[in-house]
Amino acid sequence: MTSPRGGSPIASNRPVLVLASESPRRKALLAQAGIAPAAVLPTHIDETPQRGETPRAHALRLAGEKARAAAALWDGEPALFLAADTVVAVGRRILPKAESEEQVRSCLSLLSGRNHQVLTAIAALAPDGALKIRAVMTRVSFKRLSPDEIESYVRYGEGVGKAGGYAIQGRAESFVRRLSGSYSNVVGLPLLECISLLRGCGLTVP
Repeated sequence: MTSPRGGSPIASNRPVLVLASESPRRKALLAQAGIAPAAVLPTHIDETPQRGETPRAHALRLAGEKARAAAALWDGEPALFLAADTVVAVGRRILPKAESEEQVRSCLSLLSGRNHQVLTAIAALAPDGALKIRAVMTRVSFKRLSPDEIESYVRYGEGVGKAGGYAIQGRAESFVRRLSGSYSNVVGLPLLECISLLRGCGLTVP
């Protein structure tokens, strides 16, 4: 079992907020909005897409599963669990969370000169088991990348561990020709929708 760690409860008479993610980017985005989780509780679930699963359905399913997995581990005071899952897709094709330089290279080669979608599903699980979940999509267009640009990015090491093999808040921002929708969604957490969801669950947001 895992005990509470890091931060302080947002309100003593309300459930504390637990971020079910080890992503430093998501924690930083929450801090940008003035939200400090009482605890960070990463979960490790199977993220393999199911047969025939669309990118949106995949992101929604994983976000819900992450929230429930965190709740099952928690042994602290009543908590609201916030989880998210970000998926990069070209059409119905879900790109992997790159685990190697070769996967980063493969993702960037596919995204070069093309449009793609970034979907982030956010899930909020209340102490009574009520789950609220929604998905946000941003359309992104990359310029055509030269082999040298791809190799330079691969060597920099920024894409490993990232959905679609890139991090828009880093060097990959220079690849973006157009972006339609939420920028923070591409980073990993759509702030506008996330704050609305948390407020709807009764959390006091500054």
